[in-house]
Amino acid sequence: MTFTEKKKLSKKELILERAAAMFREKGFAATSMRDLAESVGIEAASLYNHIHSKSQILEEIIFRMAKKCNEHLNDLDKPNVSCIEKVEAIIRFHVQMMINRFDDYHVMVNDWIHLTEPSLSDFVSQRREYVQRLEAILSDGIAKNEIRPIAPYVAILTILSSVRGLEFWHRSRKQISAREMEEHMVQHLLGGLKAK
Repeated sequence: MTFTEKKKLSKKELILERAAAMFREKGFAATSMRDLAESVGIEAASLYNHIHSKSQILEEIIFRMAKKCNEHLNDLDKPNVSCIEKVEAIIRFHVQMMINRFDDYHVMVNDWIHLTEPSLSDFVSQRREYVQRLEAILSDGIAKNEIRPIAPYVAILTILSSVRGLEFWHRSRKQISAREMEEHMVQHLLGGLKAK
């Protein structure tokens, strides 16, 4: 299923979708289970038939998104794909997630601090490993003269921070289409990386 395709959501998926929107809008701490039940259109007591706690909702949203990120990176692990093509695919993936899965992506990058143990340590470990894998792609590209000699960690932080900046695009009147935004982001971010 592509990002833009919609399907009929199960009650649990609807709860997760509404929760992600509410966590983004109000913050995790300020969102109550009662607020969430009201948003979904069910009694608060009925909410617990589908989900056990607000912490479980947060975990499901964050780890579902982390899984998508890791699966995408695994799909790029092919010898016939150049490093610069991998970096472009990574940029496009994160831009598309920020555009099409904004609430979930926002929760993953901002609300992970509210995870409880052992989920918190698990996520921090996964995030660290993900960044290290991205750095390795850049390091490989530098070694192959596809990418100019830069600090891979700084480049990765720049890419991920730039993508997070798309939050302002969501808040604007969106005079630039999602497709144009993706193309401009890729052109701008890749332009600073490509070897001459």
